[in-house]
Amino acid sequence: MLSPVSFLVVAIMSCAVSMAVFSSLLRADIPGLPRWIGANALLAVALGLLALQAPMPARMVILIGSALLAAAALLMLQGCRQFFGLRPSHSFEYVAYGALMLAIVYWQYVSPNVNARAALMSAFLAYIRIVIGWITYKLRPPDRPKYGYYFMSVVAFLGAAIHLSRSLVCMLGWEHQTSFLAPTPMNIAFLGLGILTLPALSAGVVMLAHDRMAERMERLANVDGLTGALVRRAFLVRAEALLSDAKRSRLPLSIAILDLDKFKAINDEHGHAVGDRTLAHFASTVSGGLRSGDIFARLGGEEFAILCPSTGQADTIRLMDRFRAQVASSRWTISSGAVPCTFSAGVDEYREGDTFADMMARADAALYAAKALGRDCVVGTSLAAGQRVRSVQGESTSA
Repeated sequence: MLSPVSFLVVAIMSCAVSMAVFSSLLRADIPGLPRWIGANALLAVALGLLALQAPMPARMVILIGSALLAAAALLMLQGCRQFFGLRPSHSFEYVAYGALMLAIVYWQYVSPNVNARAALMSAFLAYIRIVIGWITYKLRPPDRPKYGYYFMSVVAFLGAAIHLSRSLVCMLGWEHQTSFLAPTPMNIAFLGLGILTLPALSAGVVMLAHDRMAERMERLANVDGLTGALVRRAFLVRAEALLSDAKRSRLPLSIAILDLDKFKAINDEHGHAVGDRTLAHFASTVSGGLRSGDIFARLGGEEFAILCPSTGQADTIRLMDRFRAQVASSRWTISSGAVPCTFSAGVDEYREGDTFADMMARADAALYAAKALGRDCVVGTSLAAGQRVRSVQGESTSA
């Protein structure tokens, strides 16, 4: 036969399993996970105290158990906020927690009222679940699989609905409880439903943690660790998708291939560590000026590419020339002096029937032309056959 104690035992076992699973993920350094482990530990202790003294727990046990239950809920919320990069705690929630404890003391010792205690605690837990559900739904990453985030939101909102229902039932006096663990049908129903949401919430946390780890693995595979630019393979995948979009929409698509000038000399004179810092400095300067939708990639060594959707060749040349001027004027120094950093670039635009390899080949030829013109310049191949547009030190000419 179902009883409040049996549900408490199930909840304690669920907390133990959740702590074991979460602890196995600690090395992944998932934000918020330690708080979720702490929340489950507090919850297990609170439920254990109540289960040991069922069906009529001592007043002090009820007070301690209530304090631990509310603290566990706050830790869950703080872990959720931390996972999404928010400030974990808010002072008004600590004030609410203190007010809750004072109210429980009053209705426990001064004017005993089980319904009032249950209503207030349920309302507090409902608030926690609502905020968890809303944060998870609102801050779900737009470029990640949605299932885990929707699952977490739905479970949190369902838990909030259960706690709110119990709070209303107690406030309206539809059930008069004589103790927290009274084995009435309605109390058993609310306890059972509320406790069943705990392993579901834990499953949601595991989904979110695994998605975060998958995102990191994808980033390691697709993003260059030194410069933060896409690696060549990932860039080509994105480029083919944008080329297909350009063919369908008939909107322009331009590519620029950039190469740092005399980079070998920097490595030979200052060492590879300074060369790496030069690459990082260049990438940081350029990526800081990219527009939404532009794709920045490191093709290899000191060669980079920028793909500009919905942008013609002339506008791309102007954008690259602005980058050229910014990079040239942003020299950085080491103990032996300033490290020069300039680049040359070749620009091309999609033409009907092109493959992406065609665009890259023409942009690469324009890059070599820029090198031949003395470096630190931008050269573009015009759509007019045989005409080349170049920008040298900020001045555009035709050749």
